[in-house]
Amino acid sequence: MNNPPRDGSSDQRERFERVFDECFDTIHRFLSRRVGRQLADDLAAETFAEALRVWARFDGTRASLPWLFGIATNTLRHHYRSEKRMLHAYYRTGVDPVLEDVELDLAQRLDASLESRRLARALAELRAEERDVLLLYAWADLTYEDIADALSVPIGTVRSRLSRARAKVRNSLRASGQEQEESLPLKRTRR
Repeated sequence: MNNPPRDGSSDQRERFERVFDECFDTIHRFLSRRVGRQLADDLAAETFAEALRVWARFDGTRASLPWLFGIATNTLRHHYRSEKRMLHAYYRTGVDPVLEDVELDLAQRLDASLESRRLARALAELRAEERDVLLLYAWADLTYEDIADALSVPIGTVRSRLSRARAKVRNSLRASGQEQEESLPLKRTRR
């Protein structure tokens, strides 16, 4: 990193560089899944630029990954309309712009396409706050505590948003004819 954190200490700069090296790929993957690889490049850069800007205020006793997911989620909010449009377009066309590079045989692709299109529509119908909690849980694999930390909300809010999001997605999938709820990333067994 060319610009060290504002306090100028080499320890702070080295700590930020270490966090960047350890967390960039994880944050980028999460953003890529939400908005596609091309936009994720920009959003990941924005996320770490913001992290660098506020680094001096970062409480070093906190875990850095949830903090960075919080910044990434806030950055995504500015691009929320793009994500929602992408989910609606995916539902209409059946072409997932995020997973276009994945190689599947035709039968797998057709099955996955139908299920994924229904899921995309269900996700697009969620309020942004519910979608953020659900995707931080399912795609970023954060704990309730980490999500609360990332979004600066109480853990009870995380639990209620996640519960509402799951119920809405289940209802939407049932209404659209999907019966394989267990194949969806709405719950994990370790909770």
